[in-house]
Amino acid sequence: MKAHELYTAADPELVTGMFDWFRANDRNVYKSAVATLAGNRKLRPVFVQKKPLPEQYAWMLKTLKLNACNTIGEQLLQAYLMAAQQSLLAMFCDGMGIAHDGKGSVVGDLPKKLDAERLDATIDRLIGLFDPKLLTLYLHCFNMQVPGGWPELTEKLASDGRLVLA
Repeated sequence: MKAHELYTAADPELVTGMFDWFRANDRNVYKSAVATLAGNRKLRPVFVQKKPLPEQYAWMLKTLKLNACNTIGEQLLQAYLMAAQQSLLAMFCDGMGIAHDGKGSVVGDLPKKLDAERLDATIDRLIGLFDPKLLTLYLHCFNMQVPGGWPELTEKLASDGRLVLA
């Protein structure tokens, strides 16, 4: 899935939580996202900024669902996961035996192949610790890190009924 497809499929509350996190913890990223999205739609950022917060979020989500906003959408997802969900990322990397910096940022090259049994065990453990929708969002984002994704992870996302975005 591409970023705009993830925003289309994701539970709006999950995306709202991401926007809330940026507003509370990294306002510069939030303001930059608003400015970039507004510019992409040929609007001035103030047009969005003057809206009440729920309307800002609704407008941003609607805009992120557009294919033209795929790049900014992917960057927002990555920034959110890397900053706000470090424990999830680190635990996934640990479970998969992927070297990381302790915060979930991969050190070195990504694996060429994922061990399906290890993937199953890691997901089984993480699904009990994290919101399954958030875990699913992360797994989709992780799968975007290599062209075409990993076949093992793609299959798991398609076949495991617990891994849904909404």
